[in-house]
Amino acid sequence: MKQILLAGWTGFLILASLTVFSQNLSIHGLHQPVEVYRDSSGINHIFAQNEHDLFFSQGYLAAKDRLFQFELWRRQATGTLAEILGERELDRDRGARLFRFRGDKNKELNHYHPRGEQIVDAFVAGVNQYILEARNTPESLPIEFKMLQILPEFWTWEVVISRHQGLLGNSPEELNISRIVSLIGEEETKKLFHFHPNEPDLNLDPSIPKELLFKNILQPYQAFRAAVVFKPEDIQPEFRKNQAEFEKTLAEWKAETDFNLEADAFAMGSNNWVVSGSKTESGFPFMANDPHRLQAVPSLRYWVHLNAPGWNVIGGGEPVIPGISIGHNDHGAWGLTIFSTDFEDIRVYDLHPEDSEKYWHKGQWHSFQLIRDSIQVKGKGKIPVIHRFSVHGPVTFIDHELKKAVALECAWLEYGGAPYLASLSMNQAKTWEEFQAACTLNHVPAENMIWADRQGNIGWQATGIPPIRKEFSGLVATPGDGSKEWEGYLPISKRPSSVNPTKGFIATANENVTPREYPFPEALGFEWADDFRGKRIAEVLSQDRKFTLEEMGRLQNDYLALPARTLVPFLRTLSFSDPQADSLRRTLLTWDFRLEKNSIQAGIYVMWERDLRSRISDLVVPKEVAPYFGNASLTLILDWMENPEKIFASNPEKARDEVLQKSFENAMATLRVKLGEDVNNWQYGQAAYKHALIRHPLSAAVNDDWEKKLNHGPLPRGGYSFTPAANAYGDNNSSGASFRILVDTQDWEKTQGINTPGQSGNPESPFYSNLFPIWANDGFFPVHFEKSKIQKSAFEKSVLQPASQGN
Repeated sequence: MKQILLAGWTGFLILASLTVFSQNLSIHGLHQPVEVYRDSSGINHIFAQNEHDLFFSQGYLAAKDRLFQFELWRRQATGTLAEILGERELDRDRGARLFRFRGDKNKELNHYHPRGEQIVDAFVAGVNQYILEARNTPESLPIEFKMLQILPEFWTWEVVISRHQGLLGNSPEELNISRIVSLIGEEETKKLFHFHPNEPDLNLDPSIPKELLFKNILQPYQAFRAAVVFKPEDIQPEFRKNQAEFEKTLAEWKAETDFNLEADAFAMGSNNWVVSGSKTESGFPFMANDPHRLQAVPSLRYWVHLNAPGWNVIGGGEPVIPGISIGHNDHGAWGLTIFSTDFEDIRVYDLHPEDSEKYWHKGQWHSFQLIRDSIQVKGKGKIPVIHRFSVHGPVTFIDHELKKAVALECAWLEYGGAPYLASLSMNQAKTWEEFQAACTLNHVPAENMIWADRQGNIGWQATGIPPIRKEFSGLVATPGDGSKEWEGYLPISKRPSSVNPTKGFIATANENVTPREYPFPEALGFEWADDFRGKRIAEVLSQDRKFTLEEMGRLQNDYLALPARTLVPFLRTLSFSDPQADSLRRTLLTWDFRLEKNSIQAGIYVMWERDLRSRISDLVVPKEVAPYFGNASLTLILDWMENPEKIFASNPEKARDEVLQKSFENAMATLRVKLGEDVNNWQYGQAAYKHALIRHPLSAAVNDDWEKKLNHGPLPRGGYSFTPAANAYGDNNSSGASFRILVDTQDWEKTQGINTPGQSGNPESPFYSNLFPIWANDGFFPVHFEKSKIQKSAFEKSVLQPASQGN
């Protein structure tokens, strides 16, 4: 464990100059005193005497660390961004309110835990107590509030259960597939996608006009799901960037984002695995998890330790949600990755020829349900809006000319659709059976939940409530007339699962891991991540030997690119007239396929693969559908290289070799322009090629000095989308694992973790960026669980005291 512990010790040294101190804080809303120990990594270890105080303190301390993140979340969840950013955010706010959960509070919150309502209420009370204190001392607010000249506003339970940032569904992809089918037909469309394990029905109903599909029929949905962009005009003058520099920075962001969204369409995801004690040096099961999402400032996730009667759990979750979604308690450890599930369907209705407020469903005309609302817009006052709902869900578009309406049916608007709140029940599981039962409460997002315990058990349960679609796939828009209805949801207990497999491990990486004999194919998705990460992880874990926890950390940070094993051998038969190109060809033939920073071979290979993906997509994808498609799956491209007759009609091998050669030559030309003529400067993992630059949401709009203070990096990185150590396909490591955890169930004190760039979102905090260099160098910090160890290693102790009524 020396290497891993060294990284954690480095994190401690960064903060060693801080004065160790204790403080007593008087806080309204607590019932009894609460002890909080903060360690050198920034984790709060909360020791409360009752459940209310535990979750009150979690909310209070998380809001204290992440106040601007909390406020931005609240405004997105409640549709109130136009209050501060003006009319340009009106569509976002309208969409957020249109797709708001409107169910009963008690039924919703108690779905996740028998005392869910009390827990969420306590968490919200803690958040609001800190917000009240912050509003009373505005001079102490984080700099973002001064830049925007706003105050944080108070929370309600609806903010916690908002679905606005969840991993929800595929309706934008469904719309684009519908467009492609309308242009080139069902069979030609299937050739462009790697649909599996079953073949979808892409038949587009003739009642859906082609011209409707090319209108912005999902506009409210896409508006509230989009990233928030701050502009210089939103920022106070003393912090503001000039317009020309802002537009340049924003263009760079957009180009980077657009490239990665296309290239990573079949690559984004997470890794997790559990290993039986029969394959570990300690003799006890291991659990490892590194969820992959967009890198952000502050991090999407937040470490915390929750200890009270009935609770003792440590790990990470989203800071705006009570409980812990990934971690361990006294009995077992668990983690998650996404299990591909289609929670959404586009529904198209006929409108009444004389009354556009009526639509046709199951043989009769129905009136849309109307909800009248008003949105406060900066500089405009209150603007009235009307939200419409069909029997299927929110109405996103009405076309008076075509006499059609569009709605989106969403499983995540059902009870139990709040992301990760079922973790509350998982946090108290003592056995595999209890954990598996808790998994049945996790409706959205659909996950590969894994478990490892001290009794030697390892298990996997797929979660999520998949709509049952009979005789249609849900991958294209469908009529709303009742002819293609969901037949309920498949119970989670019937989702795939496994316990204690003979191979000694379970690993998932967003690829299809469903057994071939699975009896409910109608409830499976058709689009999964390419399986390169999963295959590499399984390749290592299948070795007949016993592993150390340190090796699990190395596997999380593994940079071996399986696609290179397929592509590089083609270079053996290629010849180049350019001596330099031929020399570089030979160099790659001796390469170990690892995308390490400072590797020149990695730099050459990645540029070659990029060019090849783009070139093949241009060759195979018809021009008329290209705007709706992006890049082909790398799995398909490799298959086409190995079986060129699938895409080349004549002399397929020769045509294939010509494409490979041109791509290689063009990659060399691109590297010369990008990095100069000297091949020694073509290293992968440098500021001009592969790096990590994590951007604050305000950084594009603020002046250079503040931009540097708010952002993190660049620092060199290795890997790419298809290595276990995954990050974005482009030059910037803008996605991937910001959070990692490693657990040996023999001894909870062996647990290791990371969370970049830091636990705090306040630029003035010592925990704002202290973890970024550790993460960038593939390191971890130690995660203590025993109170005596926590006390010895803490540099700060706080006692949160109940305030008297008179204070």
